[in-house]
Amino acid sequence: MAIISNGTTIADAGAFSASLGALVHIKTITLSSAAGGIAFVDGSSSVVLDDTYPIYKFEMLNLHPSASSEFEFNMSIDTGSNYNATKTTTSFYTIHAENGSQGTLYYVAAEDTAQGTGYQNLHYGSQLGTNNDCCFDGELYLFNPSSTTFVKQFMARGHYLDSRSPQYTYDCYTGGYINSTSAVDAVRFQMGSGNLDAGIIKLYGIKDS
Repeated sequence: MAIISNGTTIADAGAFSASLGALVHIKTITLSSAAGGIAFVDGSSSVVLDDTYPIYKFEMLNLHPSASSEFEFNMSIDTGSNYNATKTTTSFYTIHAENGSQGTLYYVAAEDTAQGTGYQNLHYGSQLGTNNDCCFDGELYLFNPSSTTFVKQFMARGHYLDSRSPQYTYDCYTGGYINSTSAVDAVRFQMGSGNLDAGIIKLYGIKDS
């Protein structure tokens, strides 16, 4: 039996004929005192990170750290045995305080990486707020991670409130590429020190893109 809505056949004989949307949810990890980091590894715990989708999106929601440290990530080309992908990156951010000061745009040379293998910050310095009402929210896009022809591009945007007085809002942008033609098959997030007390990280695939 066909399913028809407003004259359009949505499903017929069990097959869908209408678009169900481009954003496909893959995995959600809810954090609680995550000291060792959070990894999304292709083929592990229902994670898909291969040529199924040309673009993958990570969403980071209400991440709250136990200490003012760096929220950072790295990638793997050996299914998570090592998180040491060679990358070149660049960063900038905007800042504004609750008292109206520091409405400024900054290029952040200290957060750049030039063919480095260490973890990449997704914000400026170690300024993540630890007050009860502070959190980090953001997103990271990874393009064509399974390619064995091209380098792997990524871009991220994050927003957070710090713990200073007055408090500051930061809007941070980071982009770069993994300088390898090997497939990226795992991504790991962590704090530079301390734990992530709470928060959610979601992984989506973007089809038809």
